[in-house]
Amino acid sequence: MIVIYHNPNSKDSKECLEILETSKHNHEVIKYEEKLLDEIKLSKIVNLLNVKPEELIRKNSKIWLAKFQHLIDAGHHFTDDEYITIMIEHQDLIERPIIINGEKAVIGKPPKKIFDIIS
Repeated sequence: MIVIYHNPNSKDSKECLEILETSKHNHEVIKYEEKLLDEIKLSKIVNLLNVKPEELIRKNSKIWLAKFQHLIDAGHHFTDDEYITIMIEHQDLIERPIIINGEKAVIGKPPKKIFDIIS
């Protein structure tokens, strides 16, 4: 079963969901605002995506800019665990949509990236 961590307000997320629906793949939609990730699940997603936790953060987000960017600008370096903690505490910072198919995952930006894991 394919899982999509979905933001109903995101154009990319809507397009990824449309691809799943028209391709007739069985899928589960998880609205990220309704079902928050815990540390274990987020760490698994980071591993499936094969990215560093930092790469999953929306650095143009108002939350990031207001609470964390000044620390980076001052020379602070967050550890991977600190990035995970930041994303757990501020889930709006997590880049979405995230699509998972078994042991494969992608961030659906652009939406056509979903084809990398569903074909």
